[in-house]
Amino acid sequence: MNVSLLITPAIWVGLLGAAAHLPGLGDPGQPAAAPRSRTFVLASTATVPVPPAGTKTLDLWLPLPHPDTNQDIRDLKIESPVPYKIEKGAFGNQMLHLRPATVPTAPLVVKLTAQITRREHLNLRANAPTAKPAKEKTDPDLARWLAPDRLVPLDPHIHEQAEEVVAKANAKTPLEKARAIYEHVVSTVKYDKTGQGWGRGDIYYACDARRGNCTDFHAIVIGYCRSLGIPARFSIGLPLPAERGHGEIKGYHCWAEFFTPETGWVPVDASEAAKNPDKRAYFFGAHDENRVEFTRGRDIELTPKQAGPPLNYFVYPYAEADGQPLEVARKYEYSDITAQ
Repeated sequence: MNVSLLITPAIWVGLLGAAAHLPGLGDPGQPAAAPRSRTFVLASTATVPVPPAGTKTLDLWLPLPHPDTNQDIRDLKIESPVPYKIEKGAFGNQMLHLRPATVPTAPLVVKLTAQITRREHLNLRANAPTAKPAKEKTDPDLARWLAPDRLVPLDPHIHEQAEEVVAKANAKTPLEKARAIYEHVVSTVKYDKTGQGWGRGDIYYACDARRGNCTDFHAIVIGYCRSLGIPARFSIGLPLPAERGHGEIKGYHCWAEFFTPETGWVPVDASEAAKNPDKRAYFFGAHDENRVEFTRGRDIELTPKQAGPPLNYFVYPYAEADGQPLEVARKYEYSDITAQ
């Protein structure tokens, strides 16, 4: 398994210098640009098929976009033929849950709409330590973001790989180490959704195959950071095309943040950087506004708890018929209202 960093120390210094002088990303000689924002209506439709004959209970959970410092949720409307509850989960996650009094004999359709304003998430201190720190609440789950996930173990082998990456970059501080990990992943992993195995966020698959989607990229980023004592957390939601308009959203997107006492939480998006090399410096310290977050964390236990094992991640509707998973059809659509 080759985990060598593909950038020399000289290139490393150049990357640091270039990133520190990006307009709006911590150039001490220029005022920081105001974060961009995007306001749109998100509509989602979940269609639960008729459960197998003899089913006694049917449960449906839908992830809900939650409000935080980077996104506002307004005018949430839910259309459901049966009563439902909005539940709170760990890490600020929210979800809709319903259990019909009688098992339906026709497909169950639940529709959600909400107006969302998503703001660009910038941490200027990621590239300019003298920049004014952003005000943010202390994360009560900081210890969780140092612990392993089922598919991101923190064993000696992963620790050894992470140590090799930061040693080759001569990285000493937590911020330097996190940057070394980010540059290593962007340099050595290809965004490629062909074949089998990708998309699970399995760190061993990603390290061996050196390809995959956003979950695979960020499994390495998060796993390597945590193995070195740097808290790192996972978020998942939906991507929006940069062009304003309206249309259907076909897939999900996920991203990461890491924490140092000097910077607070720093947003990174290694898979977008790999897809857009001209934005490689930008995505260390920034998430653009073209996304909406649904849930944070992996190995998710729903509320009320599902009968099956924890979910690898929770971005799509999930249903159980008598405790057995039931496939749910889904459709997501967006329509921009304003843009800045």
